[in-house]
Amino acid sequence: MSTILFELGCEELPPKSLKPLRDALQASVTEQLNEAEISFDSIKAFAAPRRLALQIQGISDKQPDRSEQKRGPAIKAAFDAEGNPTRAAMGFAKGLGIEASELITINTDKGDYVGYEQVIHGQATTELLAAIFQTALDNLPIAKRMRSGASRNEFVRPVQWVVLMQDSTVIDAIIQGHQTGTQTRGHRFHSPNYHEIAHANDYEELLGGLKVVADFDKRQMLIKNQVKALADEVNADAIVPQDLLDEVTALVDFPIALRASFEPRFLQVPQEALISTMQADQKYFCLTDKAGKLQPYFIFITNIESKDPNQIIEGNEKVVRPRLADAEFFFLQDQKQPLFALTESLKTRVFQDKLGTIWEKSERIAKLAAFIAALMQQQGQQIDIDETVRAGILSKADLASSLVGEYPELQGIAGTYYARLNNEPEAVAASLEEQYLPKFSGDVLPQTPIGICLALADRLDTLVGIFAIDQAPTGSKDPFSLRRSAIGILRILIEKQLPINLVALVEQAIKGYSDAEGSKIEKMGDTFTQVMAFLNSRYRAMYTEQGVSVDTIQAVQAINPHMPLDFDQRIRAVQAFSELSQASMLADSNKRVANILAKSEVSVADNVDESLLSEPAEQDLYASVLQAQTAVQPLLEQADYTQVLQTLASLDEPLTQFFDNVMVNSEDAALKNNRLALLKQVRALFLTVADISELQL
Repeated sequence: MSTILFELGCEELPPKSLKPLRDALQASVTEQLNEAEISFDSIKAFAAPRRLALQIQGISDKQPDRSEQKRGPAIKAAFDAEGNPTRAAMGFAKGLGIEASELITINTDKGDYVGYEQVIHGQATTELLAAIFQTALDNLPIAKRMRSGASRNEFVRPVQWVVLMQDSTVIDAIIQGHQTGTQTRGHRFHSPNYHEIAHANDYEELLGGLKVVADFDKRQMLIKNQVKALADEVNADAIVPQDLLDEVTALVDFPIALRASFEPRFLQVPQEALISTMQADQKYFCLTDKAGKLQPYFIFITNIESKDPNQIIEGNEKVVRPRLADAEFFFLQDQKQPLFALTESLKTRVFQDKLGTIWEKSERIAKLAAFIAALMQQQGQQIDIDETVRAGILSKADLASSLVGEYPELQGIAGTYYARLNNEPEAVAASLEEQYLPKFSGDVLPQTPIGICLALADRLDTLVGIFAIDQAPTGSKDPFSLRRSAIGILRILIEKQLPINLVALVEQAIKGYSDAEGSKIEKMGDTFTQVMAFLNSRYRAMYTEQGVSVDTIQAVQAINPHMPLDFDQRIRAVQAFSELSQASMLADSNKRVANILAKSEVSVADNVDESLLSEPAEQDLYASVLQAQTAVQPLLEQADYTQVLQTLASLDEPLTQFFDNVMVNSEDAALKNNRLALLKQVRALFLTVADISELQL
């Protein structure tokens, strides 16, 4: 057992790709070692700006020997009557380089054959490693590879050195066009020269002395701890998004955190704009107080242990000042006119060629949001319809602002700031930011009633419009993010407990495209059908992400509920039903009932003639059905689907007895039709919740 060290030294690797490259390299090498049956105790990956490395400990020196059975001709063809080998047997033996006398008999189900047990000796690990590492490098997820100088070898950045060692010995090979060796390089500024690695186990410690923290995770933890310590000194919390933290970790070999400041006057600017420019452009960690309000500090990570850190701090303060000043200028410039005035320029800005301007979209959002607000009022929610209309008209105004022009990610957020500065009602102002929620899977939902109305109206309007002009998403393209919008609609209606019918919403959204001159939508019926089908298809993606089984979703979709909240309640009920001991038998019985009814050649009656129930088992089933019908009626009125299915579980035994003892397809037509009517009632009871026959239990 020994230790293998592999290191690829390069020019600075792309920071956003460093962590994925590290993980892909380790995964590929691990997979290849397992395929080659080379055992090892552990494999550790390293990644720093100028290197990718792997340290494999406790690796076996060679592949295990293995025996391989070669099968030749049948015994009958291999030996003649006297037991002498035939030409077939001798030819087979010669091909293996052995004598015919060394052949053995192999017994199989199809008869006996001659054969030979051949021992294949495993290759030395050191002979295989160069190809394994080269294959792993070739398979790394690199979007665009490059060649350096005259070399024909391609990689994401120019390769400068390659280390490949077994313990203290170099493994002679050519990888990425470079001869392997035992020399590495330290920090680009603090320790730029080549240094000998005495032993593969010394790698991490040696680089630590050369001002390189080679372990990505350790480097990241150092950054997090330093950032927290500096934030604590000013009683603040640091904003540390994981993506930014990964990127900064990939930019430095030897992280040193420093805290700088900016003029407090910039805090009048929307803090989202300041945070955006400091994170995206400068890779800074911003600081907030305990209430989440931005403070006039930022923390940055330097890659140099400076003798005079103040110079670095002053340099960063000097660099960030013009960027903050730009944000301040745009913010003040926008305030020279009220938010409503910005809507004027929306009348010439196109939302989509065939669907009109952004101003027209705002008008449609206002009307549709008012319709939704009226539905919410009917359900007892406190919401002002006039304010909802006002919010709809202002919903896209900030798209014409200078601030959003410079920072597109602030759409909605800027509108909320400007609406408050213009003394718009707080319910209107808050909704302008909330209209874009949720922005991604698992994101928070709008909290205010008007925000909910705008979020639904905006998504529904886009969904209907894009389907109307035949721009529906394809397998690979969804430029308007309609899938995300559809799931957003479903999530809002379900999680905000809004018993609103999708049919009403989609119909109203389609009407929004009509005016005095006619409708922008030519085929209203087709558009309605396509949008409804698209929304219903999103349930599967949404619920499978929550761990709900596909058959549970199909069971509910089979009865096509149009209210997402109702759909969700049915899903939860079927999930609970699936856990019952009777569930499997009832699902099978429902399949059987469905098949029998489907094959019926006559129209099945709705009512059962009690006088024709001759068998005790069918009498018992009918009595149980009547009892269940009475019990579930009040439960259905309360939409207590879980209790409905719990109640219907009592039909398990009567149904089983019915199928065991009653001939449905009786020769007596009256008896047959009456029994079909009974099964139809059983089926109808279960279909009040879901099609249980879809369950695969």
